[in-house]
Amino acid sequence: MTASRDEIKPPHMLDTLREMGAGLEMMKGLVSTVTGAILPRPMTVAGWPRVIVLPGFGTDDYSTVVLRRRLTAAGFKAEGWGLGRNRGSVPALVQAFLARLERRVAAFGGPIALVGQSLGGYIAREAARERPDLVSRIVTLGTPVKGGAKYTVLAGTYRRRGIDLDKADARIAQRELVPLKIPVTAFYSRHDGVVSWRACISTHEPMVRHVEIDATHCGMGFAPHMLERVVAELSTPLPR
Repeated sequence: MTASRDEIKPPHMLDTLREMGAGLEMMKGLVSTVTGAILPRPMTVAGWPRVIVLPGFGTDDYSTVVLRRRLTAAGFKAEGWGLGRNRGSVPALVQAFLARLERRVAAFGGPIALVGQSLGGYIAREAARERPDLVSRIVTLGTPVKGGAKYTVLAGTYRRRGIDLDKADARIAQRELVPLKIPVTAFYSRHDGVVSWRACISTHEPMVRHVEIDATHCGMGFAPHMLERVVAELSTPLPR
């Protein structure tokens, strides 16, 4: 399943076109969330039920409202990351998020679960890499862990701006040398039209469990079946 960086290519154009259907997935997700709020399910989480949801590149907490409301209906105490729009400056955002996460953990008295959409998932992983004591578990949705923007549909845009994507890829590979100590569930789709699915596969991270799903990149945070997968994942007790 893993691939060398030379084998990874940006998504196929046909998969990118499929992303246009994410709007329909959002409407379905809204209906599912309303239903879940009316008929909430019993709380089955063993441990700390607080969750912070991190948005993808170019989006903010509004983009995660559907997912957070579904989590709340399931009994979690879900909140946004509170840092405005994710503008993609990863080193600065990791530090800003760590400062906020530290305050939230101090306020609530225990580590917090993180759910990250796309780049938000990468920021969650890197925050946990630096401060594993603040995080209980991580769930990522279509998160690129290799290459940064190099293996996404935005690669050409970044190159035209003069950004050295190979240098960014090398920095990311260097960070992987410090292994994650927190369990991560990484959802990925071979039909992802924004991020190459192969770039979502960690090579040397034993704490990461990869789960293939059928969804568009943008629809991962809205599609009803994905909302249920995230709820189920966070409801599963961590191994002791």
